[in-house]
Amino acid sequence: MSHRKEFYEKFKEAAMSIIPIVVIVLALSLTVVPVSPDLLLSFLLGAVLLTIGMGLFTVGSEVSMTQIGSQIGSHLTKTKNLKLILIVSLLLGIAITVAEPDLQVLAANVPNIDTLVLILTVAIGVGLFLMVSMLRILFKIPLRWLLMVLYVAIFILAFFTDQDYLSVAFDSGGVTTGPMTVPFILALGVGVASIRSDENAQMDSFGLVALCSIGPILAVLILSFIYKDAPDSAALASIPEHDTTLSLGRHYITALPTYIDEVVLALLPIVIFFLIFHFTSLKLRKFPFLRIILGLLVTCLGLVLFLLSVNVGFSSLGYVLGQKLAEPQLKFLLIPIAMIMGWFIINAEPAVAVLNKQVEELSAGAISSKAMNYSLAIAIAIANGLAMLRVITGMSILWIIVPGYAIALILAFFVPQTFTAIAFDSGGVASGPLTATFMLPFAMGACTTAGGNIMTDAFGLVALVAMMPLLSIQLMGLIYVIKTHKAQEPIEIPYAEDEIIELWEV
Repeated sequence: MSHRKEFYEKFKEAAMSIIPIVVIVLALSLTVVPVSPDLLLSFLLGAVLLTIGMGLFTVGSEVSMTQIGSQIGSHLTKTKNLKLILIVSLLLGIAITVAEPDLQVLAANVPNIDTLVLILTVAIGVGLFLMVSMLRILFKIPLRWLLMVLYVAIFILAFFTDQDYLSVAFDSGGVTTGPMTVPFILALGVGVASIRSDENAQMDSFGLVALCSIGPILAVLILSFIYKDAPDSAALASIPEHDTTLSLGRHYITALPTYIDEVVLALLPIVIFFLIFHFTSLKLRKFPFLRIILGLLVTCLGLVLFLLSVNVGFSSLGYVLGQKLAEPQLKFLLIPIAMIMGWFIINAEPAVAVLNKQVEELSAGAISSKAMNYSLAIAIAIANGLAMLRVITGMSILWIIVPGYAIALILAFFVPQTFTAIAFDSGGVASGPLTATFMLPFAMGACTTAGGNIMTDAFGLVALVAMMPLLSIQLMGLIYVIKTHKAQEPIEIPYAEDEIIELWEV
């Protein structure tokens, strides 16, 4: 019964995330932005498959990826072998990132950069910085100073980087904090942190996602200096037309083998690594082992449906809506509609409810869950609005990202470390699957009509959305400090093992 309830909850959460977009799209399609019936039907079918795929993927990854990360992390702690910990972290970081669905969607939409090259570049960036994260935990390196140094390095490098790569680089950091990567990385970090016996060990298990988001940004920025552009073939190009429902069904069915092959190849390194580790070191009992294998199969099925629905039906309508809303007579609607979408998307994200509740508990009620919810919703709405402003004006992403991160890093020295760690780890909460699968194609479509450069003007939306929790959560932390200071001396919120914010459990 508990398994049925778990499945029901995951599917309900997936549906609640997608329904707001479906309602907004239907309202637009039936009023100011009419679209062809076949495109709308393809979108609705894609929405159904996306809901099923997200539900299966979430359940499967929780049963398999989280358990693999926890088991390997805990086993590595027993060896106390630094070289082994670093090598395993590198390999697992690469393997798990290759299978990240949000990254696959982003890479498939990026023109001028080969999809496989971009995925591997981002994966290597994550793997290297997962090693850095392990070193930080083991050697007690302060997170805020490490973030300060790394982001300064990023922005220095950014000023010398090809402009076509800037927005994609920052988006790459946002999509790595997805439903596949986050649970695995955090589970691995908690296991490795248990090597230390001091009271700050659990505190230092935070910040892994923040550091692993930096790796892809640096990796793609460096890629811009050495990689020759590929033909413009990866971007969403033509929108298929269907005369009958049979033609529409065939389109989905004929595309299915392609995504099965992609998903199997993406998950294969993880499966092989786990099997080798199991038979040589872990040697799990029969039931836990079979449960993980079953979880991997469910993850595979969910990921296939996710990519199929996104690429065949869901993203196409987002692209068309963006195109039509950017036309001169409707351009005034582009920014407010994007902001409304951002508001409802973030309010529908199940992880946000968990985050808001736990911040309320950490602040002892000084910051209510309702206040957190409003602050995040407003922040993400502003992020989407700024993204559309960039599409219309061609404004460089650095004009927004540099001051945004500067403020976030300055705030880190004035708020409790808990809020800083949560904020930098929580970009994935805001930049959920719908941002990459619908809002990014929406921006690309708008950019095409506006006559802008997709690489510089449309990309960057995910990065802006991922940046906003850094500001909103730390501003809430600053409010907490002010409220506490009025009553008594500021209290540093302690960490405890049961306070780890497990955002993947949603």
